[in-house]
Amino acid sequence: MSNLEELVQEINRFEAIISEWDESQRCVAVGLKRAIEALHKVALTNLIKSLKEESMPALRHAACDEVVYAVLLYHELVKPPKASLEQRIQTAFEEVRPGLKSHNGDIELVAIKPPDTVEVKLIGTCSSCPASTLTLSQGVEQAIKNHCPEITNVVAVNQNSSINTKISSFISPFSSQLTSSWVKVATIEQVPELGVLAVQLAGTSLILYRQGVTFKCYRNACAHLGNPLEDGKVENGIITCPFHGFEYNLETGKCLIVPDISLQSYPVKIKGDNIFVRLQKFE
Repeated sequence: MSNLEELVQEINRFEAIISEWDESQRCVAVGLKRAIEALHKVALTNLIKSLKEESMPALRHAACDEVVYAVLLYHELVKPPKASLEQRIQTAFEEVRPGLKSHNGDIELVAIKPPDTVEVKLIGTCSSCPASTLTLSQGVEQAIKNHCPEITNVVAVNQNSSINTKISSFISPFSSQLTSSWVKVATIEQVPELGVLAVQLAGTSLILYRQGVTFKCYRNACAHLGNPLEDGKVENGIITCPFHGFEYNLETGKCLIVPDISLQSYPVKIKGDNIFVRLQKFE
C-alpha cells in the first residue's frame, strides 16, 4: 500500500508541475497521457477477453482487488457499482431538504415496501403545513421518482403528535426582548413598476413589489418549499414561483394554489425617495 500511495503522490506532483506550463506544453503532455492510456486500455481489453475464455473465476477474483477495479473503472472496462435503493432515496432527500429546512421542516424514510412503494414522514412544520400535500407530490415524490424510477408510490405517514409544531416558532408580541426598527432597503426608483426587486438585509432575503405609489415587501421565499421568488414571472400583480409554479397575489401575499398559505409580509413606509421596512429582532 505504501508503494501505491507513493505512486499517487508522484502523479499529483507531476500534474501540479504540468499545470504551471504554458498551453502548448500542456497539450503535448496531455496528448502523450492520452496515447499511453489508449494503449493500456487496448492491452487490458485483450487481457480481459483472454481471461474470460480461460477462467472467468480468475477474472472476477482479480477485479475484487480495489486497485485493479479502480484502473478498470477508469478505462470504462467495468460498470460502476449501482447505489442501493435506500442510498438513492437519501440522495433525493438531500435535494429537497434545504427547502424543507428553510421552513423548519425535514423528511425521513419510514419504510421501503417492494416492489414499488416508499413510506416517508414529513416532520417539523412541514407535517402540519396546509401545503404539505403539494410539498409531497411536487417536491419529495418527484425527487424520489427521478432517482428511483422503479418507485411509483410515495406514501406520507402521518405524524402522531398532538402538538402543532408551528407554535414553537411563535414569538409573543409582548416579549420584552423583541424590538422592531425601520430599516432603509432601497430607493423608489430602484423598484420597477409592476415588478419586483430582491434585496438582502441582515441575512434575510426580501422582495419589494411596486404598483404606482403602493409598495409591498415579502420574504423572498415561496411558502411551498422556500425557494427564492425573485426570478419568478410577474404578470397582472401575480408572481409565479419559477420552481414549482406556485402563484401569489403580490397585493395581499395570498397563494392562489393553496389559499390557506401566504408569503411572509413586512410593513413598509416611504420617506422621501427612500423605502423603509420594519424588521423585528431580539436584543
